[in-house]
Amino acid sequence: MKSFTTPALAFVACAWMAPALQAAEEHMASMHDMHAMDSGHAMPPMANGHDMQTMPMAKTAQAEGVIRKVDKVAGKLTIKHGPLESLNMPPMTMVYRVQDTAMLERIKEGDKVRFLLENRNGTLVVTQVEPATP
Repeated sequence: MKSFTTPALAFVACAWMAPALQAAEEHMASMHDMHAMDSGHAMPPMANGHDMQTMPMAKTAQAEGVIRKVDKVAGKLTIKHGPLESLNMPPMTMVYRVQDTAMLERIKEGDKVRFLLENRNGTLVVTQVEPATP
């Protein structure tokens, strides 16, 4: 009986490991996608076919909206707002991180606010928020 040679053994090992490596790679990609969605900055393509993460964006946008949720633990705000022209964003309700969690103490759900967003490497961060004047 002939014994396996090193190249044959390497081939068998690679063939045996390939499905496991592919599964691990797919798992890592899905974990990255889930982390991106949790971070509040990944978005599906918009109705006009643009992908928010690949579009060039202005650095800041000022807008008005209504606070839908204040998450003090996560340091996030859910804001329903109109179009943000300088960021090429349609009207939507979206979760944003805040620059300073102290600003979350000054607002509550249902408040009409004026806010400033800053694009920080693809992540939109609320840098200022104040009650909107009637």
